[in-house]
Amino acid sequence: MRQSEARAATFRASGPLRGHCPLPGDKSISHRALMLAAMARGRSRIAGLSQGADVAATAAALRAMGVGIARDGGGAAVDGVGTGGLLQPRQALDMGNSGTSTRLLMGLVASHPIAAVFTGDASLSRRPMGRVIAPLARLGADVAAGPGGRLPLALRGLAPAAPLAHRMQVPSAQVKSALLLAALNIPGVTRVIEPVATRDHSERMLKAFGAEIGVAGEEISLRGEAELRPRDVAVPADPSAAAFLAVAASIVPGSEVRMTNVGLNPGRIGLFTVLAEMGADITVSNRRDEGGEPVGDLLVRHAPLRGVDVPPELAPSMIDEFPILFVAAAFAAGETRTRGLGELRVKESDRLSAMAEGLAAIGARVKEAEDGLVVQGSGGEPLAGGATIDPRLDHRIAMSFAVAGLMCRRPVIVADMSPADTSFPGFSALLGDLAR
Repeated sequence: MRQSEARAATFRASGPLRGHCPLPGDKSISHRALMLAAMARGRSRIAGLSQGADVAATAAALRAMGVGIARDGGGAAVDGVGTGGLLQPRQALDMGNSGTSTRLLMGLVASHPIAAVFTGDASLSRRPMGRVIAPLARLGADVAAGPGGRLPLALRGLAPAAPLAHRMQVPSAQVKSALLLAALNIPGVTRVIEPVATRDHSERMLKAFGAEIGVAGEEISLRGEAELRPRDVAVPADPSAAAFLAVAASIVPGSEVRMTNVGLNPGRIGLFTVLAEMGADITVSNRRDEGGEPVGDLLVRHAPLRGVDVPPELAPSMIDEFPILFVAAAFAAGETRTRGLGELRVKESDRLSAMAEGLAAIGARVKEAEDGLVVQGSGGEPLAGGATIDPRLDHRIAMSFAVAGLMCRRPVIVADMSPADTSFPGFSALLGDLAR
């Protein structure tokens, strides 16, 4: 996947944001739906699939390993090859900017008798893969990576591999999912012990596709040599995408935005919990279950926010949303404190550093610690703005400062909005449409 050309964009003080916000399909669920449909034998249909570049990277890699995937309007038809049926790819698998694609596909390949080379863009190539390399190596996979366990990375799988019991040292839904995906083609029962619960999209979807999976306390067990059944999947709207619009509506006076069919998985809605504690006006209606995932409709109105202390135990349920939370904090009354966020330093960028530097550049008062930020809010008053922000090839940094620009006295320029296409194509235009 070729890196998009840099695309600068300018964001100015906005009138009220009003209307319905169409959201992309949930990125986390889209990756998993494609992979499990690939492991089922027969045709699955996926509606609401994310159109972002990250999910496109997963689809391209699966096609390279013999899976038939045809885009179908807003979804896809997947002709699965069955568990153990992946073929040797002829070329390197280009993961673009997608850490999720990389780690989860490494899990799939690890228990197949094939080899694959994983490459990525400059941002992804800086991200360490050691935490997933180590347990896959215990399964018998042979992994050769760049310095520090980084891409480019060559992985040779082993089949049959022996099941293992792995205790998670650091909370990571991606590492957990990689092991569960590997376990599909391993005879016997693989166990993952998770002392700190992370998002459970993989467990829910594995069950929906017919895997024999159990969850008892901290232990997740999966019986391998699974015969997955093809099925139709409806992907809910991405709560991580909804987070940006929810904060935008909360900080811009007079705003009222609606978002429908938003995923409300308990492992993903920590940001909305914190926003509510800050005083945000968020109404959830029409709660229901679709394909094993809880969903609902959101109505967000402008409300004065107040600073809060965010407990570290909430981090796994909102780890991707901290950049936009820092923007909300910059316009709240009082101080917002966060800690336990060392994971943010090894995301698409060092998100703690990127947000501290950018917020200071537009006039916010912020202190950076090793594992968090302390943000002194403006009490709802506009910030100075007038800065150009380097998003560091990180979609969430780019979108966060796009939202911040709506409440600044002088325009905020994001030097490159193209990374937003990895998860939320059309984000800039949507902000403009809502302000009309």
